[in-house]
Amino acid sequence: MENTTIVAAFLGLLEGLTEFIPVSSTGHILLAGHFLGFESAGKTFEVVIQLGAVLAILTLYSARLASVFAAAPHDPQARRFIWSVLLAFLPAVVIGVMAHGFIKEVLFETPMLIAVMLILGGVVLVFVDRVAPEPRYDDAMKLPIAMTVKIGFIQCLAMVPGVSRSGATIVGALMLGASKRAAAEFSFFLSMPTMAGAFAYDLYKNRDVLDVSAMGEIAIGFVMAFISAVLVVKWLLGYVSRHGYALFGWWRIVIGSIALAFLVSGF
Repeated sequence: MENTTIVAAFLGLLEGLTEFIPVSSTGHILLAGHFLGFESAGKTFEVVIQLGAVLAILTLYSARLASVFAAAPHDPQARRFIWSVLLAFLPAVVIGVMAHGFIKEVLFETPMLIAVMLILGGVVLVFVDRVAPEPRYDDAMKLPIAMTVKIGFIQCLAMVPGVSRSGATIVGALMLGASKRAAAEFSFFLSMPTMAGAFAYDLYKNRDVLDVSAMGEIAIGFVMAFISAVLVVKWLLGYVSRHGYALFGWWRIVIGSIALAFLVSGF
């Protein structure tokens, strides 16, 4: 029990540290769980603790979001931002519901695929960080709706574990003309409905296999994810504004390569 609690705390910490940087939190958690021998019914632990990271974003952006919703009845710009996030979220709803069984039962159970996608995603991130066009949009709340819908479709690539939801949205936003800071911040905003929706739907689909005895482990992972996500979000925007995303691309390549080597060796 004590060992399981420590593993749950570690996975929660890992979730919060990696959710909002483009390295694939799901990929990291699934690989860590594989090598540590940690399993949860229906992979519910891995999904539920993401809500801790969502609440971290909501906490940090609560004042800003409250002002947007308060202004929406009389401010067209506020309404346009709300619609841009909701429409960007829609593709993930449709594809996520249609492919839920395949994603959870096949893709989530394939560590080799996760390691490979970490490496390939890292190569893409390093490349895009160098060749992205000159940014035309510096404010994540003023991106054109047509652009945000495209980002929403690109986000769906992250249903393959190891791709990274934040990585896909950031790469898409950069290539469509967002600045590095705006790309990260729009990824934050889009994460709120996306991750909350994934949590609610996954909880519904796995309601019959939920293990009440595991609630303590989930609670520990949840709290650790919340705390570490708050710290990462506060740091990330300043870092990427100055240094870009190459560091995260190389991190993905290193971690994916190490995991792949262990998997090929039979671990």
